[in-house]
Amino acid sequence: MESDLGVISVVYLSMFLDNVLLTVVVPIIPEHLYIQWITNTTNFVTNVTRIDQPLLPSSLIKMKLQTLENENEAIGALLSSKAIVQLFMNPLVGILTSYVGYNLPIFLGSILLIVISVLFAYGETFVSLLVARSLQGTASALISVSGMCLIADQNHMSDLRRSKVMGLVMGSIALGVLVGYPFGGILYYFVDKSTPFNVIICAITFNLGLQLYVFNFNLIQKVNSFKEILQLKQTNNDKHQSHFNNGNWKDLLKDGYILLIIFSICLTSSAMAILEPFLPIWLIQIINPEKWQLGTVFIPDSLGYLIGTNFFGTLSYTMGQWRMAVLATLLVGISAIMIPAATTTIGLVCPHFGLGLGIGIVDSALVPMLANLVDTRHPNVHYGSVYALQQTAVSLAYSVGPIFGGQVVKSVGFPWLMRTVGIINISYCGLLVFLSKVSNEKTEKINNDTFIPNYKSTSVVSFFNKPIAYTKLDEMDENN
Repeated sequence: MESDLGVISVVYLSMFLDNVLLTVVVPIIPEHLYIQWITNTTNFVTNVTRIDQPLLPSSLIKMKLQTLENENEAIGALLSSKAIVQLFMNPLVGILTSYVGYNLPIFLGSILLIVISVLFAYGETFVSLLVARSLQGTASALISVSGMCLIADQNHMSDLRRSKVMGLVMGSIALGVLVGYPFGGILYYFVDKSTPFNVIICAITFNLGLQLYVFNFNLIQKVNSFKEILQLKQTNNDKHQSHFNNGNWKDLLKDGYILLIIFSICLTSSAMAILEPFLPIWLIQIINPEKWQLGTVFIPDSLGYLIGTNFFGTLSYTMGQWRMAVLATLLVGISAIMIPAATTTIGLVCPHFGLGLGIGIVDSALVPMLANLVDTRHPNVHYGSVYALQQTAVSLAYSVGPIFGGQVVKSVGFPWLMRTVGIINISYCGLLVFLSKVSNEKTEKINNDTFIPNYKSTSVVSFFNKPIAYTKLDEMDENN
């Protein structure tokens, strides 16, 4: 069996690298495509303009502004393509984990990250970059859903420990974001576009080696034991139903508490999802910073998210997860409203930090609560189902957010876009009060003095992990 430390390390590193790759492109792609489009437009104008009718400076300025406006929509579509693909892949990965466990999807997702990095490093056209960004939706679904399920499963006996470990693992997202923005911006400015992606390829290769050492991918096919599991569940009045049951999704979507959490995660994540593609363009128009500054401007919110996930998981459990979620959502709304008021990059530090801190606290408080709700209210549901929903909420924010934002920016501008996002988050705080009824106490899932395998486990029907549940059933047969 894999050690807890080894599993946590692999999941942490996998999610970290996924988010480095997710954010390293943000300061690179808009600038890279902008230069290409300006160059192509300038070449076209030069070819069609007569020598005795030179292009006036005012025309060049107008052309630049028009290019920026067109790029807003195109960049929004490119960056949101990852989330759109992940939106559809999350449920499929949730089902996949029921058959192959959690280890194999993480491994496959990491391999796919290498392919994506190569496309980003050496792809020059909009189409090649769009393909790379879209493929990352599949990789992120494989890594994120399986990783969170693996952590929830290994710590299912203690909600306090699960909150602490999940907060730690979600810190990898923050650290990846924290590293990705300046890492991409600085190397792109001082070296070239391919260098940051080549470094990421080396890191992913190391992670794959670590996974081969920690994970067990032995092929297991014990059909008789699997039938025994089905018979054992049938004799217990179907209390512990198989996670193959299609009703799992329906049960989760009927649970008001789960819906409140899912929508909360979606709304808070949408603030960052909308900010990422449009802030660099807005800064170019208002402040015109250096290329490397476009990456460093996201450091405060990344640092805030890192602090929120690493240091507020246990505190949220102790103080009340719903209370922390309400305060954090309020902080997200206020910070979003404050961002357009900044006139310098220094002025963005406080609202950016508050935005990241708020989102981090919301995640550290509500993501472990999802596992607790599954344990106490839906004992027949596989962890893969609920965390597929959670990742779907994030994907929905990052897919619809940039597309919605691109249209709103054209109509009312960037400042009112962020103010609208802030007002919506503040308004949602009132609904989160209903989560106060969710108990932090864990109910007993084993009854009748009969051992029932943990059907949320990766090892009940996994053909690529050690057959832990099978071994226990065999021991039961010997005792009988």
